Amino acid sequence: MFGRIGGHALRCAGRPVIRRRIYARSFSGQAGAGTAAASAPSPLAGITAELDRIAPRFEVPASQIHIIDTPANFYSTLKNKIRNARRRVYLSTLYIGKTEYDLIETLSHALRDNPKLKVSILTDALRGTRETPDPSCASLLSTLVAEYGSERVDIRMFHTPNLTGLRKDWIPRRINEGWGLQHMKLYGIDDEIILSGANLSEEYFTSRLDRYHVFSSKALTEYYAKIHHAICSLSFQVLPDPQDESNYVLEWPTTNGAPSPLDSPQDFIAYSSTYLSPIIQATENEPARPSEASQTYVYPVSQFTSLLQPNDTSTEFPAVTTVLRLLSSSSAFTGARWLFTAGYFNIHPVLSSLLISSTTTASNTPSTTQGTVLTASPWANGFYGSSGISGMLPAAYTHLSARFLDRVAAAQATNSIQLKEWRKGTVGTPGGWTYHAKGLWVTLPREEHPSLTFVGSSNYTKRSYSLDLEVGALVVTNDQDLKRKLGEETERLQKDASPVSRDDLRRTERRVGWNVRLSMWIVEKVGGAF
Repeated sequence: MFGRIGGHALRCAGRPVIRRRIYARSFSGQAGAGTAAASAPSPLAGITAELDRIAPRFEVPASQIHIIDTPANFYSTLKNKIRNARRRVYLSTLYIGKTEYDLIETLSHALRDNPKLKVSILTDALRGTRETPDPSCASLLSTLVAEYGSERVDIRMFHTPNLTGLRKDWIPRRINEGWGLQHMKLYGIDDEIILSGANLSEEYFTSRLDRYHVFSSKALTEYYAKIHHAICSLSFQVLPDPQDESNYVLEWPTTNGAPSPLDSPQDFIAYSSTYLSPIIQATENEPARPSEASQTYVYPVSQFTSLLQPNDTSTEFPAVTTVLRLLSSSSAFTGARWLFTAGYFNIHPVLSSLLISSTTTASNTPSTTQGTVLTASPWANGFYGSSGISGMLPAAYTHLSARFLDRVAAAQATNSIQLKEWRKGTVGTPGGWTYHAKGLWVTLPREEHPSLTFVGSSNYTKRSYSLDLEVGALVVTNDQDLKRKLGEETERLQKDASPVSRDDLRRTERRVGWNVRLSMWIVEKVGGAF
């Protein structure tokens, strides 16, 4: 599968503004229309005080955060920034499409025009070599190394330590990806970083809707570069095959601090745990007392559970659950609104419970908090029409949506939580799009637009929080213009969505067969996830 399979810890770069404690006044005095008096502390102060115990915090002016609206604009923005790169390009993604010659040519032009430019690309080994010995992501990327050398172009592929030995030998390709992937999406160019859920292939550039946030911040870009290069140093290196430069080899560099995950998975995990934990944790700092009325904070969050054993110090799951618990338990958030979205609706049961409980009171009666869950219709699911087991996934997600609505009904929250399905045409037909967006937005009581959002690679599933490598950010703001843009983002994502009820999912054409339910049970029992 690999052709031939033949660091030290990085210190934090940049100057992140990292705080353990936040005074209530940090997010007070900037309320929306109809809110409490300016002297009252905002609920955001309670959120930031909790988050400062979990993850690093960066103060980024709202004017330096840009939200891209379409796949085509994402691609054109990415290419334009690569063309103008002066020092570095680093790209973390699940895979680059095996025929993305235009993107490769853009990278090649940038390297040719600027001899000082260095490019680092990280993908997943299982996904990136799936088509071998036919053309693949790995064989395509190796051509850049062949032309510009490994000193300027470093291509890495992460291999999960969960798939080794007989399991790796016997489980078929594509299905084997259920045991863990490099799933981060970090697109860094010089001092700017694009956080997204999108991979780098044609459908993500044309007809698969996702989210794309651009942060123009040197300190934040340095931080994510540190994460990127840390995982690179735990990954195989892709090099041209000396006998055939159109092919590739995967080698485990001697500069990697850990042994190969295929040779010694336990030692690999032990090293990774010691190495990664200090990078992703919050750092003790003296609390600042911001004087600006409009503030925006960005908390990078990471989920590296499979690499952090036995003590999982990942930050994303704690950050998400902290926010949702505040929604569920603090009276300051009564009357808030939230939107949760995932293209593949298989939400972690803890998050599901917290979303539901946020709309009910202690006596399990409805509160004034309202929530919307947005997911892909089966006809907008990337697996629609696929052959084999993957073709069952749209029905499996429908089954999970129905189970979620059953839980909502049991909690007497049907009038407080709405499920919407997104559809724009039908996958595989002219004009048919797929839906791949994921995230969470929270709008404070009596405010019009969201003050908080999670953006990044995570699908918020059991798999995301146990097997895959995920990175994202929690953006907290009281800047009115940025809040308006976040509101526009939620409206844009819901434009082609329609409400779906329990009765809709019981219709004959939506019923899920026994074969789908059995396949879901088998995958979970043998240790995989979807």
